[in-house]
Amino acid sequence: MQTIVGVLRGGPSREHEISLRSGAAMLANLPEERYDARDIYIDRSGQWHDRGRPTAPERVLRQIDVALLPLHGEYGEGGEVQRLLERFGVPYSGADAFGSHLARHKVIAKARARDAGFLTPDFRYVERAEDIEAGAKDVIRSFHQPVVVKPIAWGSSVGISIVGGYAPVLAAIRKLFAERAESVVVEEYIRGREATAGVVEGLRGETLYALPTVEIIPPAGDFFSYESKYSDETKEITPGRFTRVENEEMQRIAKMMHRALEQKHYSRTDFIVSPRGIYFLETNSAAAVGLTAGSLLPKSLAAVGVTFRDFLAHLVNLALGR
Repeated sequence: MQTIVGVLRGGPSREHEISLRSGAAMLANLPEERYDARDIYIDRSGQWHDRGRPTAPERVLRQIDVALLPLHGEYGEGGEVQRLLERFGVPYSGADAFGSHLARHKVIAKARARDAGFLTPDFRYVERAEDIEAGAKDVIRSFHQPVVVKPIAWGSSVGISIVGGYAPVLAAIRKLFAERAESVVVEEYIRGREATAGVVEGLRGETLYALPTVEIIPPAGDFFSYESKYSDETKEITPGRFTRVENEEMQRIAKMMHRALEQKHYSRTDFIVSPRGIYFLETNSAAAVGLTAGSLLPKSLAAVGVTFRDFLAHLVNLALGR
């Protein structure tokens, strides 16, 4: 009998469309001879659909053996879905609700990176809308300009801007709160080369297998923004053209942050490689990692000869064994 694999995609988040694409890639590549793949679509209002028809989550969850969660954005990364799956006893891919929160909250992730002894850009945390003006003034006094303004918990670089000067920083923070960001972090801007490194549990007999680094070269004048992530203008080189020491250090940090942030099955950690050292930016939980044909993790897998089909079969086994 085939294993029934529910692929949950979409969801009420800003990354709905990207989640659909990652889920579609999973559905197209799950080995048909081993798995009965079920496309479980969650619309922007949070309504679940099975075989194109609206349904209640409890109805569909009683019919699947395991769930894969390419649910980028708040819904899949905030822990809500994970708690629901645990309530119905459905094993699933990726971190649990607590691990998802740790990776999603950029300040907590940075604190854990510092505790582990890694470099991470200095920052100021604007937790409430009432603190916007005081926060902007503190940023101007504390950091060289420009700075990086980020929502505390959104993914895919949604909402990130690089701005300089009191008025632009103030406007950028205000804009994020107006768009209902939970809170905002403002980081010092580190000049350097962007990179990422993925890890997969249990691959090729290793407890935690480090994939090759990827060097990310955005279009001139841009960073790895939401727009450049999903365009053909960004160059991605695997393995990255870094020194052996730099590559090995990024792989080491990726492994350590996977554990420090209590991740599960696979994750991907982002860096800036600068003359001052390697800076940890964030770790993307499994739900946050893009899995489209053009995404970074599939490219890293291909670079070491692991097909996407084999990775998905491995992932199902990991989820069933959690």
